[in-house]
Amino acid sequence: MEKEKSLHRVDVKGGVLSPIELQRLIDYAQTVGLDTFHFGSRQDIIFPIQDDRGNYISDQESFDSSLFATASQQNISCSYVSIDIFTATVWLRGTTYLYILEDFRYTPQLRINITDPKQQIVPLFSGDLNFIASPHEDYWYLFLKLPDWEELYYPVLIYTWDIAKVAQEIENVYQNVDDVEELFTLLNEKLDTNNKVIEKPLEVDFNPFPYYEGMNKMGINQYWLGIYWRNNRYDLKFLKKLCEFCIEHRIGKICLTPWKSFIIKGIPNESKLALEKLLGKFGINVRHSALELNWHLPVDNNNALDLKKFLVMNFDQNDISTYGLTFGITTTLNQKGYFAAVMIAENRAQPIQDFTVRPTYTILFAKNFNPNTRKYSIYAQDVDQLDLPGLLLELTKTYFQNLGTQEEVQSQDSKTKKEILEIEVYQCKDCKTIYDPSVGDTASMIPEGISFIDLPEDYSCSLCDASKDNFERIILEVI
Repeated sequence: MEKEKSLHRVDVKGGVLSPIELQRLIDYAQTVGLDTFHFGSRQDIIFPIQDDRGNYISDQESFDSSLFATASQQNISCSYVSIDIFTATVWLRGTTYLYILEDFRYTPQLRINITDPKQQIVPLFSGDLNFIASPHEDYWYLFLKLPDWEELYYPVLIYTWDIAKVAQEIENVYQNVDDVEELFTLLNEKLDTNNKVIEKPLEVDFNPFPYYEGMNKMGINQYWLGIYWRNNRYDLKFLKKLCEFCIEHRIGKICLTPWKSFIIKGIPNESKLALEKLLGKFGINVRHSALELNWHLPVDNNNALDLKKFLVMNFDQNDISTYGLTFGITTTLNQKGYFAAVMIAENRAQPIQDFTVRPTYTILFAKNFNPNTRKYSIYAQDVDQLDLPGLLLELTKTYFQNLGTQEEVQSQDSKTKKEILEIEVYQCKDCKTIYDPSVGDTASMIPEGISFIDLPEDYSCSLCDASKDNFERIILEVI
């Protein structure tokens, strides 16, 4: 009987799961003979076809095919992983992502991304339906990359609590409509939604890619930990002990990244030493060079891993900096799925009888080295592996020469872009008086630095005497 060639994939909605959920997957993986498993680029978990002894796991009596996603089923990717540790849109909270994910009560057949344009670690445009946070609280742009459609934006902003039902209805009808206008009309007829007019187009600034590994400070008394494994084979015994640690120390979530790593947030200060001891016991290195981290490789592809090792070794020997750059290795020239700044695509050579044909490579780079532009140019074609390091070195020099000088995205009605600072304030619904925590309220003897939540319950508007519950939170844009 011919064995299945694809890997077994377990969807993890939004890349977020509890330690108990991960522990159950580890227990199951061990029952089918696995010592390791992989993480995928859609923030999912990948089980190999065979265990380390060469046995097909699907032959095990305990193999449960219902646990795994079907070929058409797609995982939801989201940037919950970045909240509280990387730059974020002012109004976004971790609970916002969790409520949205909870709203998805169906199994998506389209790839769905729910992301913050301020962060870098989760790609904005790698899905078929890409919901991207706007400056307006609880509203999202929707960028469509539907199969057999031209890429374009949905004509209105989508309300947070409409995302799941809009996504589901698009899946139901998109193949039966001809264009986005017809799609918009049909959805308006079928759904009761709270849309908002798009006042200005989405602007996505370029920022260097963040360092996402190691033990890092988070707020005042907490830490976050990022763990990355070179070969994307995560040891199940270690992961199981890590889950036990999280449960014991009341850490509720483990977050997977599209870079085949994971992050644990909210580690209490008093638990840091115990976690460091656990990492040391298993010999876990959590301070890889950025040269190693910023790579996106196909899952369980030894040729890609060997090529990466070769290139990283050359970069290291020549003391090359790649700060803020990302690299990807792929077996296809289909640019639709790229989300690294520099892509190295293997050119498949036609086999010649009795001869070994060395592969060649094509180097591509994103416009302004920003993969969110979705525009790639070819830098070199039909390159031998030995010539790759020199060409990539020249490309990194070009990146640093132009860093900070790239043209920024312009709004349609503006020739120059002004820096805008977003601040959170509270406004009286009656007289529109604003309480700004950074200023306080001198008329009511409230000093600066007092958050609105910490104001006394009998606080009232200094102008019209309206009660505290008459204020609403708003976001102000200050130029």
